[in-house]
Amino acid sequence: MNKFLIGLSTFLVSLSCKTPTPTVEQKTVQTQFGENVKIYESSSFDLGPCEPSIYINPLNPDEIVAGSIINFAHRSKDGGKTWITDRLSSSLGVWGDPVIVADKRNNFYYFHLSDPEGTNWQSKKILDRIVVQRSGNAGKTFSSGTGIGLNSPKQQDKPWATVHPDSNQLYVTWTEFDAYGSSNPKDNSRILFSTSRDYGENWTNAIAINQKMGNALDGDLTTEGAVPAVAKDGTIYVAWAYDYKIWFDKSTDDGKSWLENDIVLAEQKAGWKFTVPGINRTNGMPVTMVDNSNGPHQGTIYVNWADQTNPDDTNVYISKSVDGGLSWSSPKNILNNDNGSHQFLTWMSVDEKTGFVYVLFYDRSLQEGNKTDVMLAVSKDGGASFTNTIISETSFDPTECSFFGDYINIHASNGIVRPIWTRYDSGKLSVWTALIEEK
Repeated sequence: MNKFLIGLSTFLVSLSCKTPTPTVEQKTVQTQFGENVKIYESSSFDLGPCEPSIYINPLNPDEIVAGSIINFAHRSKDGGKTWITDRLSSSLGVWGDPVIVADKRNNFYYFHLSDPEGTNWQSKKILDRIVVQRSGNAGKTFSSGTGIGLNSPKQQDKPWATVHPDSNQLYVTWTEFDAYGSSNPKDNSRILFSTSRDYGENWTNAIAINQKMGNALDGDLTTEGAVPAVAKDGTIYVAWAYDYKIWFDKSTDDGKSWLENDIVLAEQKAGWKFTVPGINRTNGMPVTMVDNSNGPHQGTIYVNWADQTNPDDTNVYISKSVDGGLSWSSPKNILNNDNGSHQFLTWMSVDEKTGFVYVLFYDRSLQEGNKTDVMLAVSKDGGASFTNTIISETSFDPTECSFFGDYINIHASNGIVRPIWTRYDSGKLSVWTALIEEK
């Protein structure tokens, strides 16, 4: 995806960018949650780390694996207090978009984009498939990689994955481009789906699940941001962004068939691609989750995204469905005291045991200029209300030189919550977590 072309050039430029001199006194905000832990910080030759993903082993919360672009694999065996970082390698290449999930057989899975020739954008095979690598030892080593959706010369981009809470079956969705960046109206984009029943070794043939095809320009008229969620009964839910709307689809037969007509869940005024000052690139792509707890909101589907009212006001929203996605609540602005500032790059997790909803995003409501905090919004009543808390111990001040990728991430498991985000300080990028536990 051309974000890496952008990222590489902007990162090289950032080496010569001066760290901004603060023009206002930083406002201090107390956090109710645990300490911040730096997972990894860039060196002068790194592209990244950014665009991070994180997952807790549901059988052992001390084991946590994270990924960040382009090829970093981070692992912790003490619940996130300390970390070891390695470079991931694969016979199919590693080219960013890291996605980490884990099953209930002590397997971690690292999904990413492909670069089989190892020549990056000079290769004709770049992004020719989605790749998954499995680890049975908490991220210490990974398999060489299995390909998903090979359909050359079409390009496969922006995957996300989930795991069935009981069967450990894997599900992945992503965007396929006929020709990435093409303005030819005959070149389209579509949302693809595949599943694996044997721990990622073999995958079903990819099928398109959307009725309306997008263009191939990687913009608001491109179908992107598909994140799958699976309920205990095996129903699969997916939402994505396209044509200034959030779209929703579902399958009740293990992904073999989908709704005849995709549902428009909400309007997205600015589309999914917009600009936030001080960030090289951002978006409002949706995240889909389902409550698989035994609590009162079991089966509720949540979709979380961002939209921009005007260039000075970006907001984070959530909508929910209690009838299997047939109808949806009106979009709710998650920030309780919105003052017309920027909230952006949001992600969500629903704890499988408690049903609590956790929404992570960058926030500027308590700062001036481009100074940025990390906010965690928590709902314990099925999304009816949220408590917002700054979890970053200090704010940071990014510049247009800093490339943050397309997302941050969070995972909640049995009361253990581990967010992961990117910071920019003194000309360097770093990825962080916070040690959060619900008592």
